[in-house]
Amino acid sequence: MSDQNTARDAYKYFSTIATRWMDNDIYGHVNNVTYYSYFDTVANNYLIEKGGLDIQSADTVGFVVSSNCEYLAPIAHPCTINAGFRVNKLGNKSVQYGIAIFVGDETTAAAFGTFTHVFVNRASGESVPIPEPLRAALQQALAPQN
Repeated sequence: MSDQNTARDAYKYFSTIATRWMDNDIYGHVNNVTYYSYFDTVANNYLIEKGGLDIQSADTVGFVVSSNCEYLAPIAHPCTINAGFRVNKLGNKSVQYGIAIFVGDETTAAAFGTFTHVFVNRASGESVPIPEPLRAALQQALAPQN
């Protein structure tokens, strides 16, 4: 496991998210599927805040085509998490985000993974190039390539 995936300073943008009672499972920790909701939240917050995405009426929207997560330490409600966000790969019609979940101000992630959007025309569902305002915002979050 690399620090580029687990270190707080490897991420460019953060969303603070309060866990909910329903996030916990029978084992007393946040259920694995809930992390994907956190991933979706931070990615879309970034697109809305920094890229100007209009989720209600934009002609172009992002569809999730791939995601994965590695869990390093359990988290449980109640707590506040910080979801870290960056762009790992930026293509013409798709983008792969790197996302990590940090408990409070911890500097090492409790979980990390990727989340890939393909941009499509809302009406037709056909893939289309990433609109320029979104592309510019995504380039700002691009992680240094090794």
